[in-house]
Amino acid sequence: MKYRWSGGETTHDFAEVLRLGSAPDGGLYYVEDIPDLSDLLIRDDLPLSPDSSQYNAFAAGVLERLLPGDAPGDSWQEILDRAYDFAPVLRPLGNDYLLELFHGPSCAFKDFGARFLAAFLQADCERRGEKLLILTATSGDTGSAVGQAFAGSTSVDVIILFPKGRISRLQKKQLTTIGGNVHAIEVAGNFDDCQRMVKESFADSDLRTDLNLSSANSINLGRLLPQMLYYLYAAAVVTGMTGEPPLFCVPSGNFGNLTAGVMGYKAGMPVSGFIAATNRNDVVPEYLHGAEFKPRASVETISNAMDVGNPSNFTRLLHLLGDDYHTVCTQISGYSLSDERTREIMKEYSERMNYLLCPHTAVGLAAAEQHRNAQRIPDSIPCITLGTAHPAKFPEVVQDATGRIPEPPSRLARVVDMPGHADSMGPDSRELAAWLRERGF
Repeated sequence: MKYRWSGGETTHDFAEVLRLGSAPDGGLYYVEDIPDLSDLLIRDDLPLSPDSSQYNAFAAGVLERLLPGDAPGDSWQEILDRAYDFAPVLRPLGNDYLLELFHGPSCAFKDFGARFLAAFLQADCERRGEKLLILTATSGDTGSAVGQAFAGSTSVDVIILFPKGRISRLQKKQLTTIGGNVHAIEVAGNFDDCQRMVKESFADSDLRTDLNLSSANSINLGRLLPQMLYYLYAAAVVTGMTGEPPLFCVPSGNFGNLTAGVMGYKAGMPVSGFIAATNRNDVVPEYLHGAEFKPRASVETISNAMDVGNPSNFTRLLHLLGDDYHTVCTQISGYSLSDERTREIMKEYSERMNYLLCPHTAVGLAAAEQHRNAQRIPDSIPCITLGTAHPAKFPEVVQDATGRIPEPPSRLARVVDMPGHADSMGPDSRELAAWLRERGF
């Protein structure tokens, strides 16, 4: 594959794209010339609920076609086995499916991108004898996934910016209790401020060079590529079972996850379309319904990881679809859900199916239902909604909606009583730069 940035230059060096995180001008890298993988995806031999070895073998075959010769170790299988001892799980819901992506160490879908990126960059740094400083912003789940993925690394330090008062208690515990080479900063602002501070730091060429900065946000293609793999897997499994290409419904905030799905579509994935499900931060659904794309300050909701008013991957999404409004609207439908409707869906699934949802997954299931009714989608077309996080990450929200307290997995429960630490600062990239230089990273 080739990678282009807004300055117009093109590179074939996948490792360089991942090390830099963002383009030399501080903007995004865009994927060019995605190979056609359709012959790998039309099959009926994939199990519904794989173990990690089955998933990794499938993913390795895809990566060998996408990125031949680009693995920093002996093979892509080696990198994937280093990254994943867990796998996505497809749960049937009537004629539809929930793709559970929360069986990794941080209990959120971000584990797929973060652990792949960590395995790749650590192997690459070891090979090159270099050190990297990862600078990333989180609206809730990215921080803990990235922090845990790189924890204990001797070649990579990690700085995580998170918005004060805008993430759940457990999310904060997860990212402030890692310690060691992972450092948390609580920013007096919202996620958009955190994301802006990261982007402005990358645009500072002196700071970027002096500290050998890289990013683990979804601005880094090393996050999106492994997320594309679980779309390909799910589409191959469901199409093989039903004979029909599925719809994908994606709870969306910064729009990296949906962009990964569209990358799969460009690679020949069988798909009947995508549904972008947002909360009240609805700049993309508004655009899809005919309004101008107008980023604005994010508003606080119970699905906090999606509280993004200026999604950084939106331009990448448009680029993949040819910057053509008609094509974008043909492939993607957009819906925004209120907190009230989100709680209703959580309560409904708790009572009707004895299944607890995180609020983000609830937004996705509500949007899928709304789309099927509005567009009169026949039952024969299956819809796969992405289950983005374990409900135990949001115990207060789940209890308020359902009256039930979700049982946390042991990997989540152990952080509850651990002491955490975060430094504090205002929403100023100059303050961040001074903080980084003072600590000698």
